[in-house]
Formats: sequence, structure tokens, C-alpha cells
Amino acid sequence: MFRIHILGCGSALPTLKHWASSQIVEVRDKQFMIDCGEGTQIQLRRAHVHLTSVQAVFISHLHGDHCFGLIGLICTFGMLGRTAPLHVYAPAELKAMLYAQIDLFCQGLEYEVVFHEVDTTKAQAIYEDKSLSVTTIPLDHRTPCSGFLFREKPTLPHIRRDMIDFLNIPVSQINNIKMGAGWTTEEGKHYDHTQLVTPATPPKAYAYCSDTRYMPRLHEQIEGVDLLYHESTYCDDKKDNARKYYHSTARQAATVARDAHVGKLLLGHYSARYNDEQQLLNEAREVFSETYLSDENMVFDV
Repeated sequence: MFRIHILGCGSALPTLKHWASSQIVEVRDKQFMIDCGEGTQIQLRRAHVHLTSVQAVFISHLHGDHCFGLIGLICTFGMLGRTAPLHVYAPAELKAMLYAQIDLFCQGLEYEVVFHEVDTTKAQAIYEDKSLSVTTIPLDHRTPCSGFLFREKPTLPHIRRDMIDFLNIPVSQINNIKMGAGWTTEEGKHYDHTQLVTPATPPKAYAYCSDTRYMPRLHEQIEGVDLLYHESTYCDDKKDNARKYYHSTARQAATVARDAHVGKLLLGHYSARYNDEQQLLNEAREVFSETYLSDENMVFDV
């Protein structure tokens, strides 16, 4: 299971239609949050995501619509009796302020908030476990900003159940076969590893590109990902605004997706000026047909 829960896809100016930026990345029974704008914990409830199951929060940059909900979320975790550490990955400037807020608002917190400084100027691995890695994607915004690339690690091939039954292969040998061993029957007939397994499921990848100007070489960092979320604050008629305020148009987001040969593109971070985002979608699909609008409470499989 590798899927994305959209909690908020609006931009800085609050509207009655969209919530501030936030997503949940659910991968192999682990849950990670990207950005945490105001109201994120309410949206978690609506998405039926268990609040205390979030292992880590990745903050792309220090604009309020991407991080104002973090201290409230931390306090709520405390009221729910969380004991597991919460890891926060964010630009270094947030660290002192976050711990000051915790000291002021969350006295007696019974779990540890572990802060990891993110260098937004270079691509580097910031999280890794046995099944997943997370790498930063340097972006071009008014303040230091980083996207995040979630990539599954390759898995072992699948054992053929029919061959297990046919050859009476003991359970103790299944992992050895997955690792490359063959099997010889009591009669001396040998079966090669390739006869006993089917290929592993190809690993998937998801790229989250938060607030950024159009970057002509961004596609090189996210080549071939299965799903890309790229901010699309404006339509093409406002591309001067996009450049001025360090944002992208829907057409520019689609250009990145096309050049990176991604599977699908999700648009988001819509300007409050648009009551209907269909114009954004239409412009993007002129460049990249596999483009979709993100919306609150939508879930996308990677």
C-alpha cells in the first residue's frame, strides 16, 4: 500500500473551499505527514487517519500555510497519550521557535519531539528505513524551501505458492528461495530459483514539490516517479505573478511532469482567486494529459 491523502491544497489566503497545505503519505503501514497548515488535525479526523499513527512530519518551508498547524498537532498528540517520539524534519530556523512553543503550550509532554534540520540547498537523504527512503528536492521560493521524494526500496521476488505445494517445500526454506536459492527434491530433480518465484513488485516513488518558481531542470531530480504533486498557484495569464511571488502556473507544473516522464501529476496550492480550478486543469492537460486536481479528502494511489 502506497497512497497519498490530501488534507489541504489551498494557498496562503484562507478560503471557505480549501484548507492550508498538508498531506499524509501512507506507505507499507507507515504514515508520514508533509506540511502542516492550520486545521490539519481537523482534516486528519475527517480523513479517518489515526492521529497518533503519524511517525514524522516533513515541513517544506516556513510560511504559515505550511506549518502553523504543527504546534497544535503536537499538543493534541500529548492529550491523546502519545509516547512514541515524533520526528520533525524542517529548515533549521524552525527549531528554536518550535521548542519554545512546546515549552509554553505543551508542558508535561510525555513523548519526545525530535528535530532534524533540513538543508534546503541540496538533494540528500534525510530519512531511511528497511523499506523506504526520503530525499530532499531543492526548490526556488522566497524563503528556503525543499520538496520531498519518497521512494520504496526494492523487495524480494514472490514465491510461487503452487510450486511450494507441488514440491512440498518447507516454510523454513521460503526466504532462502526468495534470496536466490533453488530447490532439489528427494528424487534429485533440481528446480532453479527462477522456476520458483515471480518478479518482485516494482518499487514506487512519489515526489512532493511545494512552493516554487518554475525550474527548467527540476525534472532531472524526479525522473520517472509514479506520482508527482507540483504546486500550481496560477493560470498561465498570471505567469508574471508566478515569477514575482516565486510560484508556478499549472502549465509550468505540467511541463515539469512531461519532461520528467512521471506517471501522473497532481495540481494543488491554488490561488484564492479561482473559484473553479477547471481552468488550471485544462491548461495543464494541454501539456501533460495525465494531470488531476487534488482536493481535500481525496486519496491517490501511487
